[in-house]
Amino acid sequence: MNDLISTINEALWGYVLIGTLVACGLWFTWKTKGVQFRMVGEMFRLLTDSATSGTKNLSDADEGHKHISSFQAFAVSVATRVGTGNLAGVATAIAIGGPGAVFWMWVIALIGSATAFIESTLGQLFKQRHKDSFIGGPAYYIKNGLHSKWLSMLFAVLITITFGLSYNSIQSNTICGAMHEAFGWSPLVVGTILAVTALAIVFGGIHRIANVSALLVPVMAIGYFILTVVIIITNIELIPHVLKVIVISALGLEQGVGGAIGATIMNGVKRGLFSNEAGEGSAPNVAATATVSHPVKQGLIQALGVFTDTLLVCSCTAFVILLSGLYSVPELNGIALTQAALSSEIGSFGPTFIAIAILLFAFSSIIGNYYYGEANIRFMTSSQPVLTIYRIFSGGVVVMFGALASLEIVWNIGDLCMALLTACNLVAIVSLGKYAFLLLDDYRQQKRNGIKEPTFHRSQLPEIEKDLSCWD
Repeated sequence: MNDLISTINEALWGYVLIGTLVACGLWFTWKTKGVQFRMVGEMFRLLTDSATSGTKNLSDADEGHKHISSFQAFAVSVATRVGTGNLAGVATAIAIGGPGAVFWMWVIALIGSATAFIESTLGQLFKQRHKDSFIGGPAYYIKNGLHSKWLSMLFAVLITITFGLSYNSIQSNTICGAMHEAFGWSPLVVGTILAVTALAIVFGGIHRIANVSALLVPVMAIGYFILTVVIIITNIELIPHVLKVIVISALGLEQGVGGAIGATIMNGVKRGLFSNEAGEGSAPNVAATATVSHPVKQGLIQALGVFTDTLLVCSCTAFVILLSGLYSVPELNGIALTQAALSSEIGSFGPTFIAIAILLFAFSSIIGNYYYGEANIRFMTSSQPVLTIYRIFSGGVVVMFGALASLEIVWNIGDLCMALLTACNLVAIVSLGKYAFLLLDDYRQQKRNGIKEPTFHRSQLPEIEKDLSCWD
C-alpha cells in the first residue's frame, strides 16, 4: 500500500502540481505588482491591529461577537505552519533531494506568498457570521463565489481529512520519534499523553485554540530561531560554501548527479508547501475568523506568515543540517537528522532541545490543524454528534495512529492528501482572484488618499454584493 501511494504521489507532484503551483504564484505576483515584496512594511504594521480596530463598518449584529484579532488569527495559522515541516520536513527534503531542495523551498515561498495573499483575502471577503465569531475559508468562497456546491463540499471533505486527520498523524509521529531519540520514551506512552491533552484542548473551540497558539507560537519560534542563529553566526565563515552547495545542487550542476534535479525540485516544493501552506487552502480558514476593516489586511498578514515560516525558520534548520555535513548519512532522516545535526553543534543537549522544541511546535500544529477540520465540518453539517466524532478522531485516534505508524507511511499519506487539496483550492482562487485584485487596488488607493485604516463595504463589489453578508 505504501508503495502504491508513493507511486501516485510521484505522478501527481512530478507531472502536475509543481508546475501549476509555480505558474499560479507567478501569475498572482504579476497581477498584484509584487504585493509580497512591496507591502512588507504594511504587513508588520497590521500585526499590531487590535481585535476591535476598524470594526465600525460591521453591523450591530457583530457587537456581541468574541472578536479574533489579526495577531491571533496570524498566530493560529503560524502554529500550523511552524512545526514539523520546519524541523523534520526540511531534514527529509535534504536527505532525499539533497541540499538543492532548500533552494526550491525558497522559490516556492517567495512566489507562493502572493498565492497566500489571494486565498486569505478571499477567505475574509466571503466569510460568514457564526454563533460567536466569524467562519470561512475555501469551502465558503467556492460556494458563495463560484456557486459550486459540489466543489465546496469536496474541498471541505479534503481539508478535514488532510489537516484534521492525516497531518495530525505526522505531527504525532514526529513528536514520538523525537522523544524516543532523546529520552528513549515509548511511542505508545507519548502518543497516549498527546491524545489526552489534545482532546482536552480541542473541545474548547477556536477561542481556546487562539489563546494557546498566541502564547506558544512566539515562545517556541523565537527560542528556536535564536539558538539556530547563534549556531549560524558561530560558523559564519562556512555560510558562503553552504550557499554555493545549495545553488549547485538546486540546478543539478554536481558532476554525475544532474539527473537527480527532478527529485531535488519535487522534495523542495513538497516540503516547502507542507511547511508554509501557500495555496493549500488552509490559512484562509483562520484568516476568515479575524475582525478587520478590510479583507486585504488579513491577506497581507497571512502572506507574512509564509516568509516567517520558510525564509526564517526553515532556512535556520537547513543551515544547521548542512553545516553539520550529516545530511549524506543514509541512516539519518526526518527529525533524527535534525537532532543529530544540532547535537554536532551544541553537544548532547541537542537532541533534548529538539525534542522539547518539536513538542511545542508540533503540538500547537495539532490543535491548529484540528480547527481547520472543525471549520469545514461546520460547513458540511450542523450536527453536534458528527463534530464530536471528528474531535475524537482528530485529537485522539489519529494522534495514536501517528505515534505507532512508520515515518514513511504517514508522510506518503500526507503528501497525497496535500496534492488533492491544493489542486482543488487552486481551481477556486484562480477563478476568484479578480476580486482580490480589485480589493488590493482599493486598499492601495485609500492608503494613497491618506486613510490610515482602509475600510470595505460590500456595495463596492455590486456583482457579488448579495454574497458578502458580513460586509454591510
